[in-house]
Amino acid sequence: MSEFSDIIRDRKPTLVDFYATWCGPCKMQAPILEKVKETVGDRANIIKIDIDRNQEVAAQYHVQSVPTLILFKNGEAVWRAVGVQQQALLEGKIFEHIPTKSDEEGVNA
Repeated sequence: MSEFSDIIRDRKPTLVDFYATWCGPCKMQAPILEKVKETVGDRANIIKIDIDRNQEVAAQYHVQSVPTLILFKNGEAVWRAVGVQQQALLEGKIFEHIPTKSDEEGVNA
């Protein structure tokens, strides 16, 4: 799943929702993530990984319960939570990791 690795290595934050189709709390998390995506727009990636179809990735990140949400930046996990997470918390965590102008200037210096 090299595409997954490429996405999480992005400079902008990537929130990964590890879920299962049979999981009730995962179904509750989905509309919250839609609202988060509306707020953050293209400043962050939000992706969903079905643990039953991607068992190797779930195992690699030690996902044992769903939903598990992991926020990545530059390929590193910077935050993790298990269970349904609310919109304000998710947006706050994402905004903490969005590159600022000074971050970008440091890269180009």
